[in-house]
Amino acid sequence: MITVTDQPLDVPSHEAAVADVRAGAVVSFAGVVRDHDHGRSVELLEYEAHPSAEAVLREVAAEILADPDVYAVAVSHRYGPLKIGDIALVAAVSTAHRAAAFTACARLVDEVKARIPVWKRQVFIDGTDEWVNCA
Repeated sequence: MITVTDQPLDVPSHEAAVADVRAGAVVSFAGVVRDHDHGRSVELLEYEAHPSAEAVLREVAAEILADPDVYAVAVSHRYGPLKIGDIALVAAVSTAHRAAAFTACARLVDEVKARIPVWKRQVFIDGTDEWVNCA
């Protein structure tokens, strides 16, 4: 499961996608929309995704999966309007041992955040907004 979608994301389906009888560890991550950023109250977020976003997501997943300790990878990023508490990013990996799983999942999330062409507009409670990751 590797997707960029406007549909709600859930962690259990990503964990199920990486299930493997050899795996002694499945680590997952959920990036959840929070109600604040740098001391300002956030009302909602809007994500915009470039048409190449899913291809980039697949490239990153393939790089993580190239690690011989990693059995499976699942990762999805959501776009469109998201409310506080919605999940924007889900990542899951399976490995034989927990240390490798934690390391691989952290690397997956960090690489996705660094490389995926997805931009975030934060709308604040006071009516102002700002775009993030637009460099």
